[in-house]
Amino acid sequence: MSENAVPEVVWAPTPEYVESTNVHAFARWVGEKHGVDVTAYNDLWQWSIDHLEDFWAAVWEYYDLPGEFTEVLDEHKMPGAKWFAGAELNLAEYVVTRGADDDLAIITTGEQGDHAELTWAELRRQVASFAHNLRGLGVRPEDVVVGYLPNIAETIVAALATMSIGAIWSGVGQDYAPAAAVDRFAQLEPTVLVTADGHWFAQKERDQRDAVTKLRAGLPTVQHFIGVSRLGKGVADSIPFAQMIEGDHPYEPLRVGSDHPLWVLFSSGTTGLPKGIVHSHGGVLPVQVSLLALNWDLKRTDRFMWYTSPSWVMWNCLIGGLTAGGAIVCYDGAPMAPTAAACWDVVARCGVTIFGTSPGFLGASQDQGVHPAADFDLSALRIMGVTGSPCPDHSFKYVRDEVGAIPLFSMSGGTDIAGAFAMGSPNVPVWSGELPVRGLGYKVEAWDEQGKPLIGEVGELVCVEPLPSMPIRFWNDPTGEKYHNAYFDHYEGVWRHGDWIKITDRGSVLVLGRSDSTLNRHGVRMGSGDIYSAVESIPEVSEALVIGAEEADGGYWMPLFVVLNEGHRLTDELKDRIKTRIRELASPRHVPDEIVAVDGIPHTRTGKKLEVPIKRMIQGAAFQDVVNPDVIDVPEHMSAFRKIAEDRFREVQGRR
Repeated sequence: MSENAVPEVVWAPTPEYVESTNVHAFARWVGEKHGVDVTAYNDLWQWSIDHLEDFWAAVWEYYDLPGEFTEVLDEHKMPGAKWFAGAELNLAEYVVTRGADDDLAIITTGEQGDHAELTWAELRRQVASFAHNLRGLGVRPEDVVVGYLPNIAETIVAALATMSIGAIWSGVGQDYAPAAAVDRFAQLEPTVLVTADGHWFAQKERDQRDAVTKLRAGLPTVQHFIGVSRLGKGVADSIPFAQMIEGDHPYEPLRVGSDHPLWVLFSSGTTGLPKGIVHSHGGVLPVQVSLLALNWDLKRTDRFMWYTSPSWVMWNCLIGGLTAGGAIVCYDGAPMAPTAAACWDVVARCGVTIFGTSPGFLGASQDQGVHPAADFDLSALRIMGVTGSPCPDHSFKYVRDEVGAIPLFSMSGGTDIAGAFAMGSPNVPVWSGELPVRGLGYKVEAWDEQGKPLIGEVGELVCVEPLPSMPIRFWNDPTGEKYHNAYFDHYEGVWRHGDWIKITDRGSVLVLGRSDSTLNRHGVRMGSGDIYSAVESIPEVSEALVIGAEEADGGYWMPLFVVLNEGHRLTDELKDRIKTRIRELASPRHVPDEIVAVDGIPHTRTGKKLEVPIKRMIQGAAFQDVVNPDVIDVPEHMSAFRKIAEDRFREVQGRR
């Protein structure tokens, strides 16, 4: 296919299908209210960015969000825009009041075929009791409750109860090593830790009681421990989760200001401790309702599942999925245990209608010869989503050919905004390899280095206008300097996200990978600093550099380069110890594909490792286009990486 050729349409809605969608009904309502014709998605998007306040007020009114505001937006500035002044609301209250008593709210299932269900009435009862008991423990508004838990209903209940009383939730999955969890949670000085005795993963029982002991030792501010017995072993010296949800208590949510902190998610910054991103009730609620109801067409009749863990923002989107009043599915386990067929089996068994996963899972399904529609009853499945990294052309065609005549919506956004800059829409065709649309209310553009918008050319993903769910602040950032430097130091007053994108003349988006050095493995992002902390603690290792490179054939290569102390060599035994240390201290998902010994790591003259230039060379960029030789501290060290990058790029080109 030539560079300017239009890619293949792998799915297109019929007129009857469009008529049935939430976004079509919303567009007609907007048209009647404001006297505009916005039934075509791109027209609705253009109206939403040209009339930003009117759009977000329309979402608030149409979906009956709680609280009356006096002003939608105070100023069109970033950072520091204030949204929905005067509104008093609680995201958790809106969530738990959505469904009918006898309808299903949450299904929890796992690798062992276990299956547990919560109705909406039982979800409300458990959240009310847990919230009542948190208050009884002395938890106050803006206190922090943290969760070290699998993806199970109990985690959803604990989070919703925490938010209900105006306290702040933060969670990570039990795939995080205790040290990595401490790096995140200790910053928050939490008062309550909710955890579990373990979980099943990759066909093994993962007893996490020792990990919990280490985590507790690293969190001296925690006053109360609450334990979930997932494996039947219990958590020593904890309040049993079952006790926290006993009895019937009135649900008494605390309505808070729009900018009241809701949860803390963690960035994957390349240096220092992970940065705590603070979102608000009034920022997240309208954004997730818009994303899930309008772009994902989520309805009361749906069962929504995204393969995720509580470490990732997509888990928070599962909570958002409850705003439709239907059911969500929490899957606790590995997506490929023992093969990718296992996850498709869950989709079939649970009657999932909207299923989200990663490009890696789709690639593995294809490589393993899984034929989902032939092997499983997927008759309920009507939409699929994929995020975490760019989705290659062949995965779109695999879904079309092997799953069925349903749309595959690739999505790109992130932890930073608890939403998506680009995604699909049920009233727009899906072009293979592309994200069909930009988000409603998101003025997303591709900019060159001078800040000029580009169409049909690669540029930096920027958001030119404020968005309600942009962070209200970073944790422990009283001056706002860290927040400003993370997004606004490249283009003053404009959000730069760190992705390379191309916007077509059809309004669709191609995401071409990270323009920074974040490690984005299997859809889970982690900063290189976590890897360095683990590897550089090994006596034989002097220094390390890790790269995560999205490749042109849809692959992802994550090599680790190590400089060894004098007298040591890179034996198989040392490689195994390095991998074990990464699993234990950082993440089992971020074990490198290769470990390579080098003479030295190239830095800038101020000491920063040159991760981004090396990554871009691995992806095929010319050396002179990505780094000025004058900034390199020891130019000879870069020579080895130039050869490695050239060899790897040729290898990938040869596979295509």
